[in-house]
Amino acid sequence: MTKAYILIETAVGKSRTVAARLKDVEGIDTVDPVTGPYDIIAVVGASDLNAVGNLVSSVIHTLDGVERTVTCLSVGN
Repeated sequence: MTKAYILIETAVGKSRTVAARLKDVEGIDTVDPVTGPYDIIAVVGASDLNAVGNLVSSVIHTLDGVERTVTCLSVGN
């Protein structure tokens, strides 16, 4: 199992809408709105690195309001 933290920057005024839509996406374990340079941190659990990449590129990036993402792979347990 591969775990990744997806740091998401949204367009102004879109954070709540994006967070709500992310909560319904299969493969996303948690969605936390945060303060700082990013607006949302989503935790993803997938079978492998390719599955994480597919989820980010084909689902998260296609959501209206998502401006950019940074994917951080977990290297711990």
